[in-house]
Amino acid sequence: MASLTLNDQPVDFTADPAMPLLWALRDLANLTGTKYGCGSGECGACIVLVDGQALPSCTLTLAEAQGRNVVTIEGLGHGHPGGLHPVQQALIEEQAIQCGFCTPGLAVAMAGLLQANARPTDEQVRTGLTNICRCGVYPRLLRAMRRVTGPVIAPAPPPAPDNAASAGTEPSAEASGEVAGADAVGE
Repeated sequence: MASLTLNDQPVDFTADPAMPLLWALRDLANLTGTKYGCGSGECGACIVLVDGQALPSCTLTLAEAQGRNVVTIEGLGHGHPGGLHPVQQALIEEQAIQCGFCTPGLAVAMAGLLQANARPTDEQVRTGLTNICRCGVYPRLLRAMRRVTGPVIAPAPPPAPDNAASAGTEPSAEASGEVAGADAVGE
């Protein structure tokens, strides 16, 4: 038997400890929002939060989930206005849902990313969300993330070195943008 907290409720699963958590969620707890995609943890359709970390439930066994806190798409919005997590609301507002198959895993993965980093850069979002979406909603996912976090302001670039002052010479014709001779483009 595996005992864990599932969507803020204590649950005991009387099943083979080697059973993937995905099948316990879907078949024993009747929480069918978590989807089966690849069975190897690579597509992201089965992502759940385990102790706040986004993990594929198809590769996590009941024994490995023992004593842990698991949140599925059904529990993601608990305690939020309207029963929707801000990520879920942003996905709706940005129309980042096409066929919907990958959406539960994406929403949970996005929430997990935000728990780890409240203001990820676009690059951190791209590398942090490894979910596969065959409909290609990736640009909308970034917009949805920005709707939740607000814009991320890139750090200011470092000041350019003063080449002329540091070298003690005038800038070269190439550095100043001046090009002379018959080899110049357009001549």
